[in-house]
Amino acid sequence: MARALSHFNAKSSFSSLSKQNPCHPKSFSCGPVMVTMAHNSQSYWASIEAEIEAHLKQAIPVRPPVEVFEPMHHLVFAAPRTKAPALCVASCELVGGDRTLALATASALHLMHSAAYTHENLPLTDRPRARPAIRHAYNPNIELLTGDGIVPFGFELLARTVQNNSDRVLRVIIEMAHAVGSQGVVEGQYNEFLAFQSNGEELHDEKWLEHVCKKKEGELHACGAACGAILGGGSEEEIEKLRKYGLYVGMIEGILNGMGRNEKGLLEMVEKLGALALKELESFSGTKAEAISSLVEANLCNV
Repeated sequence: MARALSHFNAKSSFSSLSKQNPCHPKSFSCGPVMVTMAHNSQSYWASIEAEIEAHLKQAIPVRPPVEVFEPMHHLVFAAPRTKAPALCVASCELVGGDRTLALATASALHLMHSAAYTHENLPLTDRPRARPAIRHAYNPNIELLTGDGIVPFGFELLARTVQNNSDRVLRVIIEMAHAVGSQGVVEGQYNEFLAFQSNGEELHDEKWLEHVCKKKEGELHACGAACGAILGGGSEEEIEKLRKYGLYVGMIEGILNGMGRNEKGLLEMVEKLGALALKELESFSGTKAEAISSLVEANLCNV
């Protein structure tokens, strides 16, 4: 997506995406501007993710008691990366905040994701549908209990920052509790379990999108974007726009994660959500808006 103008026009940008695959070599035939922007966006996200990882390594060193912190350290970094934590930092910067304000929250988001991933991939014998084989470094009881311990540790990371912006941090704690709890990620996991248990008969198409993708990846990304905007001092309107942007980006990720189950209409659903996501960014401008919008491009590349 070439954006030579300083003002970000999401609608026209997505229109160009709909007409051609952004991953196709011909998409880069318009010259060095597009290639440079893509490279800059990749560098931007890489720098954020590197700072989040450094923050996590400092927060979770392997220290006594080793039997507690060694499996916690392993499981936190063994979980696959999601863009929700980086989106938290990017949203903070987009509304004018310094990224250091959001690093603890972004780290906590990854901890919540790691705990959910750990629980979801326990080697259970009664699982209704087999999952791809992953390496389990510890016994199931250790992974279960460690996953339980990761969640409160995430809230502890947030609580340590209360003295700086108490009202904003307390609001972020509430946002995160809602996103990962019984009305968010946990509900999505439960709905997914029921769907697999019934061989997919209970959830189809839009229902899968609404009850699984929206609750799991959608709520986590929406939380990341909203929390970043809150910490960065964004207005209520900016917070809600970025929350919706994160929700749509997360739902796209959820669709792509479930490609094996729902291939019919995949491209159409992703394009529709991509258009909705970019529309939420129309009031933002500058290089930060260009970088944050690149998440939609990246997801379209995976279709």
